[in-house]
Amino acid sequence: MALQVGIIGLPNSGKTTIFNALTRAGAQVAGYPFSTVDPNYGVAAVPDARLEKVAKAAKCGKVVPADLRLVDIAGLVEGAHRGEGLGNQFLAHIREVDAIAHAVRCFSSPDVAHVRAEVDPVKDIEVVNAELILADLEAVSRRKERIGKAAASGDREKAREMEVLRKVEEGLDSETPVRAMGLSRDEKAVLDGLFLLTAKPVIYVANLGEDQLPDGGPLLEAVREVAEAEGARTVAFCARLEAEIEELEADEMEEFLAAYGIERPGLEEFASRCCDLLGLITFFTTESGECRAWPLRSGGSAVEAAGKIHTDMARGFIRAEVIGWEDFLAYGSFSAAREAGAVRVEGRDYVVRDGDVMLFRFS
Repeated sequence: MALQVGIIGLPNSGKTTIFNALTRAGAQVAGYPFSTVDPNYGVAAVPDARLEKVAKAAKCGKVVPADLRLVDIAGLVEGAHRGEGLGNQFLAHIREVDAIAHAVRCFSSPDVAHVRAEVDPVKDIEVVNAELILADLEAVSRRKERIGKAAASGDREKAREMEVLRKVEEGLDSETPVRAMGLSRDEKAVLDGLFLLTAKPVIYVANLGEDQLPDGGPLLEAVREVAEAEGARTVAFCARLEAEIEELEADEMEEFLAAYGIERPGLEEFASRCCDLLGLITFFTTESGECRAWPLRSGGSAVEAAGKIHTDMARGFIRAEVIGWEDFLAYGSFSAAREAGAVRVEGRDYVVRDGDVMLFRFS
């Protein structure tokens, strides 16, 4: 199943505007809470400067970027863990995604209602995170009750699990997300079946107003401080402007960005950060006049990479011919690189490197 990033936040934080700007899905946007009820699903292209260079060297007429799968999830309010608002749906949909993009409202607008009287991004973050923590506490408590007798009766595996659950419960009680607890790999493995919400990696997305560009001001700095405190990253941009930018031609885009003092579209950084969050790398193929970027989980093997293209390629995998993208630029094709002895032949267990250009042989 493809990895997904869920966009969450309070109602009217700009979640759906961000989602539309990235995916061009045209999901409904309104100035009132809960205009998003069912989740919206879409795919966003991941910008990669290497792709065009590889395509040009290989003389490919078609270029296909890697994609990022996004889910726009209904807004949350206080009491969501008890089912308030759309809380039950909100929390269930978060459990299904692999990483979280937390949209935080930093802009003021008389046309877009706010769930509270004033724009306070730190308070908004606290509301959302508190609900996720409370939901996790309930999940941990239920699991403790379920395994309590077995843990007390001498079942070593359950006793070890109980030890981890108590440690996590203590951290959650002190308002620390699971992802910030510094758990070991073994401890995380114990928790896998609980699908804890605060265990998911997160990036904070500060949604600015036009008047806050390009620097963001004190509200952006406040979001950054919260993110840094838990070891997370922040991406900042004006979602409304980004939606307009996505509709412009390249030359118009440069002029538009310059007018606001912006070096590059914020959504490019967002897509890149989300890939980092998911632990994705990129490999390239240049067959049949098409240069394509493919996302792959870091540490993925050659046969897994082949399976990204087609299951038949993984099933009948024979070998992979591999060359780094920079070396590929020097030769311009697999045949030229092969003649120069620059292509490596790798087996199914080869660990793919970011930027590999690959040609798969299969039966």
